[in-house]
Amino acid sequence: MGVRTESQEIVSRNDLVDALIAGLPDGRVQTDVDVLQAYAQDRAIFEKAGVPLVLVGPHSTGEVATALRIAAEHQAIVVPRGAGTGLTGGANAITGCVIVSMHNMREILEIDTINRTARLQPGVINRDLKEAVAAHGLFYPPDPASYDMSSIGGNVATNAGGLCCVKYGVTRDYVVGLEVVLADGAVIRTGRQGTIKNTAGLDLTGIFIGSEGSLGIITEVIVRLLPQQRPGATMVAYFPQLPAAGRAISQIFEAGFEPSLMEILDRSSLEIIESVHAMELDVDAACLLLIQADAENPNGAGSEIEDIAGICEQHGSSFVYHVEDPVEGDMLLEVRRRAWPAMERLGKALLPEDVAVGRQKLPELLAGIAAIAERHDMLIPTIGHAGDGNLHPILIFDEHDPAEVDTARAAFGEIVALSLSLGGTIAAEHGLGTLKRQFLADEVSPDLLSLMHQIKRVFDPEDRMNPGKAL
Repeated sequence: MGVRTESQEIVSRNDLVDALIAGLPDGRVQTDVDVLQAYAQDRAIFEKAGVPLVLVGPHSTGEVATALRIAAEHQAIVVPRGAGTGLTGGANAITGCVIVSMHNMREILEIDTINRTARLQPGVINRDLKEAVAAHGLFYPPDPASYDMSSIGGNVATNAGGLCCVKYGVTRDYVVGLEVVLADGAVIRTGRQGTIKNTAGLDLTGIFIGSEGSLGIITEVIVRLLPQQRPGATMVAYFPQLPAAGRAISQIFEAGFEPSLMEILDRSSLEIIESVHAMELDVDAACLLLIQADAENPNGAGSEIEDIAGICEQHGSSFVYHVEDPVEGDMLLEVRRRAWPAMERLGKALLPEDVAVGRQKLPELLAGIAAIAERHDMLIPTIGHAGDGNLHPILIFDEHDPAEVDTARAAFGEIVALSLSLGGTIAAEHGLGTLKRQFLADEVSPDLLSLMHQIKRVFDPEDRMNPGKAL
């Protein structure tokens, strides 16, 4: 076999771009350097992006299929991209790749009020879907923190979670069917396409959820909807000690309650938010719990939240306050929404972790994170979804200081190891991308990891779909 020369490589790349331009409608293909740079990287700080060769912005499944067929003919690497809100480098460009961005495919194709489903293109923003189905008295539950800017396709590709996962589950629990374009340009449909039930064949829909674009490009999603939520009740509870908060969380679920939201903010988070927004927060408390119950309780959400508040008081909460008014409840939740913007005001790099343990292990995880922060003399405020054991420690550091970057990397790895030592997971809702890919072998067995790679080869035998991500 002869050695490929640089001139041959340039000709091949030119041929690829020419073929894409010829095969797709005008305006779909971009090679402008500034445009390529804008689409080359997601929001992961550590993970650097390569230089893409070309950007394709298709408007339809047929155009995606054409782009992937041409890429296959030229043996080109393809990197799918949603809205670019990912935090692990999963959508980062690989030098010389074709980026296929789904930002032009933003149509809600159908809202089926009888079967309570919606069919939509992957570029639809999560918030837009929520608002559209709400007009029909329906509710799409998955609510990642980036819901107002993240796309449904990206949510599916990473199996995104959110604040209400404690009761309603993650994206996987609401995807019932997909349309996917495979590496060679073939188009397949998986799962349910018009029925409420379906047990025919293997569940291929589930394989694509959370696959981070490594198996194909999702071009259509069918999601399950619920009846619209009724207004709920909200409470806050400060705890002077983490173990007391952990015991209260466990007791709430042991007692049979099912809150629709349960968030936690540690002392460091409260201190930062208070320093920026002056919300009269108790910065001496070990943590703050924010809990919401919707109105499914026969006696009303207010009755349920009162019972939950009582449990918090029994376990030593220093302050408990609850309301039934939805507007006032929304005001109580504002402290959680202000956490990230307050941290951004510090003017440093923010690297959010994403680990999860069983609910009963939360105090140990929180205490361990605090110990890691102290050992490295590093600021690591922690917020998260206490109801499902999912925490987001935020590593704050100067990205221009090599020593601080090394410290952040070390602390990041220690938090991952801590979660695993407590029987937890390395990634609850952000995916792996390139940021956490190295840790996957620490969580799954060699046999299971080998099987995952075999599945990857079935769908993408030449390893051209987002290689080096997730697996």
